[in-house]
Amino acid sequence: MSDHVIAVDGLGKRFGQVVALDGIDLRVAQGTILGLLGPNGAGKTTTVRVLTTILRPDEGQARVLGLDVVRHAEQVRSMIGLAGQYAAVDENLTGRENLRLIGSLSHQPRSVVRPRADELLERFSLTDAADRPARTYSGGMRRRLDLAAALVHRPPVLFLDEPTTGLDPSGRSDLWAVIEELVDDGTTVLLTTQYLEEADRLAHNIVVVDHGQVIAEGTAADLKASLGNTIVEVRLADVASAQRASAHLHRVGPAEVLDDGHTVAVKVTDSGRAVLSVVRALDQDGIEPQSLVVREPTLDDVFLNLTGHNAAASTIDQPDRDHERGAA
Repeated sequence: MSDHVIAVDGLGKRFGQVVALDGIDLRVAQGTILGLLGPNGAGKTTTVRVLTTILRPDEGQARVLGLDVVRHAEQVRSMIGLAGQYAAVDENLTGRENLRLIGSLSHQPRSVVRPRADELLERFSLTDAADRPARTYSGGMRRRLDLAAALVHRPPVLFLDEPTTGLDPSGRSDLWAVIEELVDDGTTVLLTTQYLEEADRLAHNIVVVDHGQVIAEGTAADLKASLGNTIVEVRLADVASAQRASAHLHRVGPAEVLDDGHTVAVKVTDSGRAVLSVVRALDQDGIEPQSLVVREPTLDDVFLNLTGHNAAASTIDQPDRDHERGAA
């Protein structure tokens, strides 16, 4: 087996005339987190479903722990964990019963299942609710129970498909801490996410996909540095002023009006001198800004630059799911 726990070469998948994956290559090293980012329909969920043996690829090869996901599908399934956007728990069973059931279904010895369930309930702060039906759990509690269920059989590789979707900031932060603990213990994680701050905090490496192809790869720092610009954001009183300001600020650097319609972002290479140039350009046209902020690029800037979409607009990879349901 190579040093890479997950290795993907030229992965292709079609649903009728729709190309979901178009030659994707991936590598994930042991004990690291790969963040898979992309707009709606980019191929993130399809990639996860191929790697977890739910879908068969049309071309290319994918290996998990050195095992081909097509030829050795059963072995792969026994060695991975999967948690998605929607908690896959039985709402009529208690938290404890859910974990014991998963243990039985994954062929764990009976002597192991009960203590393992208790251990996970404690680890995910669910002990007090362990004997309540899962239908009484909050969204965050269900998500934690779902992740616990994916870990019953101690998988060395974990696939997380937008696991914090719909959670409040506190719930996301709690789950991030658990994921970091798992990786510290040696678990390898492939994570798809709609939250760029999630990828920025958790991922050791990031792959951006669009239209079923990899369009960028690197650490969060590398991707942000690739823009090579400082960004000056100017907030204006109204949309018309923002449009006028954008036209004038093109003399300073590439400028665009952001989605709120009131803010103009200008990419500059010399922040000190450029700020003066921005102020002078606005003053010459009699435009008075409400505020001016100088900042370094974020992953959101990278995402927008690469895909033409703000990450906030890429909520759920719904097209992938539509295709997969049609193929089922």
